[in-house]
Amino acid sequence: MSGPIRKGLKSILEKSPSDIVILSSLRTPITRSYKGSFKDAYPEELLCHVIKATLAANPNLDPALINDVAVGVVLSELGGSKAGRMAMNHAGVPTTTSFYTVNRACSSGLQAITNIAQSIAAGQIEVGIGGGMESMTRNYGSRAIPVDLWPELKESPNKDARDCIMSMGITSENVAQRYGVSRADQDAFALRSHQLAKKAQDEGLFDKEIIPVETRWQEVDKEGVKVGEEQRITVTKDDGIRAKLAIENLTKLKPAFSADGSSTAGNSSQISDGAAATLLMRRSTATELGLSSSIIGKWAGTAVAGCKPDEMGIGPAVAVPKLMAMLGLRTEDVGLWELNEAFASQALYCVRELGLQGALEEGRVNPKGGAIALGHPLGATGARMVAGLMPQLEVMGLQTGVVSMCIGTGMGMAGLFVRE
Repeated sequence: MSGPIRKGLKSILEKSPSDIVILSSLRTPITRSYKGSFKDAYPEELLCHVIKATLAANPNLDPALINDVAVGVVLSELGGSKAGRMAMNHAGVPTTTSFYTVNRACSSGLQAITNIAQSIAAGQIEVGIGGGMESMTRNYGSRAIPVDLWPELKESPNKDARDCIMSMGITSENVAQRYGVSRADQDAFALRSHQLAKKAQDEGLFDKEIIPVETRWQEVDKEGVKVGEEQRITVTKDDGIRAKLAIENLTKLKPAFSADGSSTAGNSSQISDGAAATLLMRRSTATELGLSSSIIGKWAGTAVAGCKPDEMGIGPAVAVPKLMAMLGLRTEDVGLWELNEAFASQALYCVRELGLQGALEEGRVNPKGGAIALGHPLGATGARMVAGLMPQLEVMGLQTGVVSMCIGTGMGMAGLFVRE
């Protein structure tokens, strides 16, 4: 970011009444599926909590002024649309506010935020919430890969069509093998994720983004049978971070997807539960409502691009250049990078392909860890990353940040955000 400000960057940093600004970006803790603090919670329950928290964080905004709510969700029944709408109303948003869910796999949360931002930019709405929710505890398994599928697709002569249902773990192995990402580098990257997440947690760097959630929890025995009495607990922090993890623990793990592979349970993202929500509006609307002082940043643009399904992890490496070209920027113009750690293999490849090794060493790539340590609740991850990006820009004194992730079936998505 040093040196003269380029024309593209200058225009992005300028404030305009038409800017799509962010007033709050919050998330629940992210917890381990099946064993974590939200194992007995519902995705719509988590969404309800984060929408309530959004309203509470913006007490001078009449909920009736929220025109639309978009929520990313991948696995929930009926796409989460009915349960999500119920949760929105239960949280205190009136029936005059419309609601829908969106599924672009791992980027669903960022897609939801983008949809709301684009609706505001198009003049369709003035105020909206974009977010995500997911309980992989309740909905993972057969819902992740279609079972009742048109038989002709399974036998399609088009390899790319068949590869759309390839195991994500195998796509990780493909990236590692094709682009020379070693097991040692993957394990080292995984350890970095946990160490940075633990440090951030100890230093309170997640405090501005996480809202406490009261829910129920019941202990289970080794067979998964519930025992004892149901408890009420308040969850305040991510529980997937392994504080005492050592490189030796990671190197001992067996490959998870291929006998001779390099992707393991330790250097891959955790399956998790969580929700997040971002409140957006036009800057002129914020000014009219007397909310200008609450603005924390703005959305500047999003790009999505396709790639081969059997190496879907390279997605950010094709989406980020498209975003930079669209906005007239270079990667050097970006201060902070949040790259989703679906797998260490693909995250490392993208860092190298995008020329971000220097940024990684400087702590400007996933400075608070990523999905390997925090978890990857599919529909919520993109919104979780935005909630983490905004306060970290302030902590590090940076202006611009990119959120990017690979997407199952072969895509990448990237969004640029600017600190106020």
